Amino acid sequence: MTEHNKAKDLQNERPLLFPKPQTLERIGGIASIAFPLRINAGPLRTVVEPMLRAAGFSEFAFDGRESQIRVSLDRALGQDKSAEGYRLSIRERETPAITLTAGTPSGLRNGAATLAQLLRQYGERMPALNISDAPAFATRGAMLDISRDRVPTMEHLREIVNTLALLKCNHLQLYTEHTFAYVGHEEVWQDASPMTGAEYQTLDGWCRELGIVLAANQNCFGHLSAWLKLPRYLPLAEIDSLEKSWKFMEWERPGPFSLCPTDPGSIALVKDMLDQLLPHFSSKLVNINCDETFDVGQGRSAEAVAKHGRAEVYFDFVHKIVEQVRHHGFKPMFWADIALSHPNKMGTAPSDLLALAWGYEPDSDFDQWGHTLKHTGREFWVCPGTSSWRSIIGRTVERRGNIDVAVKAGLRHGATGMLITDWGDLGHRQQWPISLHGLADGLNSAWTGEGGGGDPSAESLQVFGDKNCNVATWLEDMGEIDKIQKQISGRLGADGKPTRLKNASAVLQDSTLGWNDPWRPGSAGLWKESAAAATWLERKAPSGVSDLMRSELVFTAHCARVLCERAAERREGPLMERSKLMSDLRAIRDEHRRLWALRSRPGGLDKSSSHYSRMLEEFHPAGVEDVG
Repeated sequence: MTEHNKAKDLQNERPLLFPKPQTLERIGGIASIAFPLRINAGPLRTVVEPMLRAAGFSEFAFDGRESQIRVSLDRALGQDKSAEGYRLSIRERETPAITLTAGTPSGLRNGAATLAQLLRQYGERMPALNISDAPAFATRGAMLDISRDRVPTMEHLREIVNTLALLKCNHLQLYTEHTFAYVGHEEVWQDASPMTGAEYQTLDGWCRELGIVLAANQNCFGHLSAWLKLPRYLPLAEIDSLEKSWKFMEWERPGPFSLCPTDPGSIALVKDMLDQLLPHFSSKLVNINCDETFDVGQGRSAEAVAKHGRAEVYFDFVHKIVEQVRHHGFKPMFWADIALSHPNKMGTAPSDLLALAWGYEPDSDFDQWGHTLKHTGREFWVCPGTSSWRSIIGRTVERRGNIDVAVKAGLRHGATGMLITDWGDLGHRQQWPISLHGLADGLNSAWTGEGGGGDPSAESLQVFGDKNCNVATWLEDMGEIDKIQKQISGRLGADGKPTRLKNASAVLQDSTLGWNDPWRPGSAGLWKESAAAATWLERKAPSGVSDLMRSELVFTAHCARVLCERAAERREGPLMERSKLMSDLRAIRDEHRRLWALRSRPGGLDKSSSHYSRMLEEFHPAGVEDVG
């Protein structure tokens, strides 16, 4: 593995910029500047200053006298697809030493983000250079899941927005099922610590100041179990029984999931949601989701599906949702998985519905999806993932490959945007650095048009504030400690042999299995090797990051070590009193709870930590609670 705490001499390093600019030319010499920065920007101050403040700079003089930095618009630069591009020049012994030019305010923001990164690295001695830069995708977005237990605090959301802006992100949405404080529906969200309308308006203001479009997000069709399991809403469900099972792809799943598309009460509920949610957003853009509605036709709409077909029933309800969106003057987007499974019916979808083509593995068929959407004349974005959820440790190879195929296909078929998604399945147990690493990788690719896996030194410095420039490499190594197990932990193939595990790390997957579960891919010795790798990474956790972030990194490694040791012991013998393992499991549960409170709201914490409690309960007789 790689040494993770070797310091760098940043002043003598090449420019460490993230995302990487299109072209950067070193021309020799050093420009000396001084703080407070003297900036000649005129009315463009409102564009540039927020970006510099987001990077932590606060010493400015915008009086135009003897300026060190000149900011200007050249409308000729904003006439083509490079409207968000910019030019940045730094000269030795010239006044001003730094000139930033773009064709649009958006381009100036992007240039200011690059300037802030150079200032962060070099301070008062800036290398003379020329940068000409523009993005590969017009929209470069991030989606954070706030419906799988973890809802960020407002303080953390402010930090997230600042970080994303400096990565030249211009779109953000928070995936919502039940975590908005809908008036009259308190029983749905009362234990979830939801976002409020006032909080969304505050977040919207932060985003607008930094050039980020905050889109509304509410799943309006499927993934509504948090609503539909309650007696008041169960009659609206496609599967209107808590006991009835149905097929989610090939898996049996009990209870309600989607709204019944043929029940008039379903669209009435959606109307109430949108009427309450949308007024808090200035963007006039909303994701209605509508994904994975596999239960449609297996319950109350079975007769309609038999008569008209699943696609027609699905799109008929989507049209009703879009009508409600249009009433508010919003543009809708939706996850396109169900639509793409009926490509010959794509033309029946509302014409103004932006399609989000998503897939989270290296073999996701973005090329075919892009081809289909392009040839139906529909605007679309490609949406890979961070590979952080269902992992704890991240999934390095899978993330890189997934982003790579999405970017290539998106550019080939004319996608207008890329949205990197970070989900929270099975307790949202990945720590923030694991998610952030994936988000940064995706946004770098959305800007450069290159595949997953950017410059680790630049990412470490500019995303994590690590002046030793080691944390990104550490995170890459962490996401591979179970690389051998992942190759043999998937379901059995037609030949009876295990396949590659998808949508999870082997570390996480094994922790979900009971002690006596017969599925035990990988030997005890192999799992001990993974535990040793986690132990080494715990000792080598980067020291150049904040105290909180280092605690999160140390915890990730420690948690991985304990779960790998559990996996090894599970292969060595029957369950018995194992005092060290019990103590370690109790410690990671308690540390998970402590760290959660530093970035996230309390709602969902008990559900998340129950995944660790379940493993502890195996050591106790039925009905005896672990109280350690």
